[in-house]
Amino acid sequence: MAIATQQVYAQQQSKVIEIGKVVNEGPRLPFYIGTYTKGDSQGIYRSELDPRTGQMSLPTLAYEIDNPTFLAVSNDKKNLYAVGEVADFGDGNSGAVSAFTIDEDGTLDLLNQEASAGRGPCHVEISPGKRFLMISNYGGGSFSTLPIGEDGQLAPATSFFQHEGSSVNESRQKAAHAHGMYHVPGSPLVLAADLGLDKVMIYRMINGATGELVLNDPAYLEIAPGSGPRHLAVSGAGRRVYVLNELDSTMDVFAFNPNTGESEHLQRVPTLPEDFVDNNTTAEIYIHPNGKWLYASNRGHDSIAAYRIDDETGLVTPLGHVNTMGNTPRHFRIAPGGQFLLAANQGTNNIVIFEIDAKIGTLKPLPSQISVPNPCCIEFVPR
Repeated sequence: MAIATQQVYAQQQSKVIEIGKVVNEGPRLPFYIGTYTKGDSQGIYRSELDPRTGQMSLPTLAYEIDNPTFLAVSNDKKNLYAVGEVADFGDGNSGAVSAFTIDEDGTLDLLNQEASAGRGPCHVEISPGKRFLMISNYGGGSFSTLPIGEDGQLAPATSFFQHEGSSVNESRQKAAHAHGMYHVPGSPLVLAADLGLDKVMIYRMINGATGELVLNDPAYLEIAPGSGPRHLAVSGAGRRVYVLNELDSTMDVFAFNPNTGESEHLQRVPTLPEDFVDNNTTAEIYIHPNGKWLYASNRGHDSIAAYRIDDETGLVTPLGHVNTMGNTPRHFRIAPGGQFLLAANQGTNNIVIFEIDAKIGTLKPLPSQISVPNPCCIEFVPR
């Protein structure tokens, strides 16, 4: 098994060398790659996508840092923020959150670091207007918000919510496990997916400048026991919420009132083909910028599932699956412009690219791929 893995890695290396010679021609879309720093990884890497050819450049190390497993780049292109998925930062019982400036050459300069206020942070999102960060602490079962100063630096957490409880999966749901926190567009509400509780908590913003939140009424979207909500996507107007469930490989669709937080469950669909019987966990979910299609990744089946979104109802129709040409696609991103999807295969140390059919939303693999150790997040610099 080890020999086969080495052969695959060597083949990827040779492909990358060829591709790296071509990408220097034409415009480029820079992106950063978060990793687990075990094995060969050293931290955050940077690459570029040629939007004319779908080819990617050889990755370079942008900053050496421990376990930068999830990233967020500000819309003004000035700053990158990264969680440090550790449990011993600061007082020894917290993860880290790092703020960087993005230099003209794409390298990163560290501005400052703050405690995430919980162990093992796994997700970060920037609020509208770049006012604060929303942090999900998987190991600690908590959510926190950290204000962003005018210079891009972080301040200590202003809101902290420690979740308590459990659910029916004895191996994965003995305690709360915060997994993703999301702002509802055009709304004061924030949604927080907790894998351990089978709930998506609803918080209301009471201070948009500092990120101070309170629990909303109603307080949560309830997910079927044993589902394990991981990440979610919200429609552009905030009227539909799509919750990806890690443990039972399903997706729930909710009608949602972005003013009050009231919801109605509309649909539950599988992320796997009917004939797949092996182990699988889901990972990431995104809506295409045009709002017509939705994509979710499967780890085990090692695929991206595609769906069409009905314009009126918000319900989804499966379009099929495409193999990610690697193992454990932990994360993927749709490139600016909506033409390409990049998938990060954590288990095989490669990032592959797919072309999105502009008419029907299906995915076609392209020959370009790059080798990156333990990739688990892709974040483009906005156009």
